Amino acid sequence: MTLNILFAANETRWAQYEPHLRHWLAEAGIEAQLAPDLGPPSEIDYIVYAPSSDVQDFRPYRRLKAVLNLWAGVEDVVGNPTLQVPLARMVDNGLTEGMVEWVVGHVLRYHLDIDHALANQSGKWLPKVPPLARNRPVTVLGLGALGSACAQALAALNFPVTGWSRSAKSVAGVSCLSGPEGLEQALARAQILVLLLPLTPGTENLLNAPHLDQVPEGCCILNPGRGPLIDDTALLEALDSGHVGHATLDVFRTEPLPAEHPYWSHPRVTVTPHIASETRAETASKVIVDNIERGEQGLPFLHVVDRQRGY
Repeated sequence: MTLNILFAANETRWAQYEPHLRHWLAEAGIEAQLAPDLGPPSEIDYIVYAPSSDVQDFRPYRRLKAVLNLWAGVEDVVGNPTLQVPLARMVDNGLTEGMVEWVVGHVLRYHLDIDHALANQSGKWLPKVPPLARNRPVTVLGLGALGSACAQALAALNFPVTGWSRSAKSVAGVSCLSGPEGLEQALARAQILVLLLPLTPGTENLLNAPHLDQVPEGCCILNPGRGPLIDDTALLEALDSGHVGHATLDVFRTEPLPAEHPYWSHPRVTVTPHIASETRAETASKVIVDNIERGEQGLPFLHVVDRQRGY
């Protein structure tokens, strides 16, 4: 049987993904028609999906077995009431590796106070010795695939790492907390705070004024997760007061970040333009085809989204 696989994303993504998807489908021995304009909808078996695509009503896709999201984030599709088949988010080794590298790099920037060296190149000898990693507690909010990988990478460098998630989890080498009381403890330990939570109604504005008050004086914040996790006004106030020492922000409520946004000019903010990690077409295509193969073998799909939790 030949499968019909619709690629529902823009032309740029199609050009990136087409050769890799065809390669992995051939490797798996899967006969398939793969195209961005495949029809009719009633004969589509799988949709490789970007939430910004034109496919917003899934009801005509009566033969559909699964929607395979191109991104880790699913907040723009998980609430679609017409989607009644499994939705799989992207968990890609390339994406994970990139996120680990970004997080570790910026944690080390703060830990080693590299900015101090960069700001003191005038010829004056101003030594400033950082503590050892074992004396620099780091907290990671969010212990999904990305958060767990980053937490373990930091723990491997000897940082004391606390991880927090809504429900209880266990991650080797990481002190795991959960629930409201656990969040208070996790924030109180955070000399460096990393945000890698999914965006849900329960996590939007999680880093608000009361929670910012709970972090230690001078805490540095990294947000490569989701922009709306942060109450921007509260963060700017905490930065202005010096309670938060610095923030490196990769994601924002509006992207691209408007040129007039105060983050651009704030002396305690570093903006990176949503580059902390990117899904790699080659490795992501393998993940997608692996899930199609599982579906055809009658096995459970991997990385299926819990529609109630939103991730």
